[in-house]
Amino acid sequence: MTTPRIVPARARRLQSAVLCLGLSLLAGGCGAGSPMMPADAARWPQPAPQPEPVQWPAQPVAVQTRPNFEAPSAPHCARPAQTVELPGRASATQWPERPAPGVARRALRDEEARVDESAAAPAPPSVAAPASPSASGAAAAKRGERAAADAMAKEAPAANYLPQPAPSDAPLQRQRLPRQEVVTAGMVDDNADFASYLQFRQRNAGVAHRERDVSERYLLQVRNAAGEVVPDAEVAVRAANGAAMWARTDAGGRAWLHPRAFDPAASTIYEVAVRKNGRQANGFLRRGQKSAVELTLDAGAVPARARLDLVFLVDATGSMGDEIARLRATLHTIAREVAALPSRPDTCFGLVAYRDQGDAFLLRRHDLTNDLASFQQVLDALQAAGGGDYPEAMNEALNDTVHRISWRGDGATRMVVLLADAPPHLDYGGPQYDDDMLAALGKGIKVFSVGASGLDTQGEYVQRQIAQYTGGRFVFLTYRNAANPASGPGRETVHEVSNYSVDTPDRLIVRLVREELGKLPRGG
Repeated sequence: MTTPRIVPARARRLQSAVLCLGLSLLAGGCGAGSPMMPADAARWPQPAPQPEPVQWPAQPVAVQTRPNFEAPSAPHCARPAQTVELPGRASATQWPERPAPGVARRALRDEEARVDESAAAPAPPSVAAPASPSASGAAAAKRGERAAADAMAKEAPAANYLPQPAPSDAPLQRQRLPRQEVVTAGMVDDNADFASYLQFRQRNAGVAHRERDVSERYLLQVRNAAGEVVPDAEVAVRAANGAAMWARTDAGGRAWLHPRAFDPAASTIYEVAVRKNGRQANGFLRRGQKSAVELTLDAGAVPARARLDLVFLVDATGSMGDEIARLRATLHTIAREVAALPSRPDTCFGLVAYRDQGDAFLLRRHDLTNDLASFQQVLDALQAAGGGDYPEAMNEALNDTVHRISWRGDGATRMVVLLADAPPHLDYGGPQYDDDMLAALGKGIKVFSVGASGLDTQGEYVQRQIAQYTGGRFVFLTYRNAANPASGPGRETVHEVSNYSVDTPDRLIVRLVREELGKLPRGG
């Protein structure tokens, strides 16, 4: 019997493993951040490089050491719907900077200048941009739908985009909509079935996206001395190297923490601080020890009535006409059923509609309001048009939603319903969706992504990234025949999901609100 021969390279690797184990016992870990390395490490044979998935753009994650957002602080939303527009024909390099803390929000533009593209001068040709590498036949079909919608819009009569609210003693006059066919949708919670979500990411790692590593995560749970959850508490997680992330606990007093998403150095230990109403609690997260961190914070009483800020973030390009019409037709149903929930929430509605560069507008923001009649008028006036290529200005719109909506403080539940059938442009300068999904978590904003018909794998990947990181869900339309949206409502979908129930989109939205508000402690 012969003794197996260990080649020198393998012996060196074995020695390295033993040395690393010894260092881990002394210094708490080893790897790229270890203070000690063998002197001849650079001369050791290196394994052959393996091809990595293509990512766009390929750049390191910027390490943040301080928040890049203002905390939610608006006291109320008792105002008519107010609108700010960012023109689509401006240069991509002219994206406005985020307001510094304490700086007043920019004034509204004159209403006379805000008219729908049907009343404006003919638009110049759309700015050319490279198509997404994952756009397919569905994308081509969507471009055809947009072209048809544009042709119809040109024949429509001119209309002021911001109709004046009707006097209080006059009935609200709205255009009658055609009877809509029933639409069905499914929903998955990628945080509840996290293993399946990671498998989805691995299978589709080659699609164009902004990478944030969420493979390692920890649950933070904050309660008071009586064991009740503490909602909307500010959270700061910081490593010794200065890398930091921010969050706010949701209505259930929870927040998901993903160290590798903000700290590429993968530090061993993090300090976790939570505060609310002038009180603070501190603890530590040591990677690999526990899957959850629990802190006790005596934060005082919760508000007597639940407060809900609900913003619709909508792709308003030509292929989205049906989806916008359905939202328009079901808004009052959603509002009525939310108002009838056991918590009787004080609800504000907002809308951010976006298109793309070269269109009549890049985005239009309608700030939060509790005037449902005024908000319905704004939604009624929204038309689907423009678009051109497949990706749209989702990056810019998400940035505007997170940073410039007047989100209320003092324990409000903040939700965004993102309705889109295309991914964002990743080839523009300016805001990027991964930065703003981190900021959304810092402001306590959950994004519930709704994939409309024609959404490809890249769009699904991005929408699920945003929803999972912020603690939201992924919603998707379903059909009798998944490959044919014209087949009518059903249970099938082209998306890579399983174990989902089906309902109408408006009922799913109400269900999401009910579940979020149902986590609040008694009194809130």
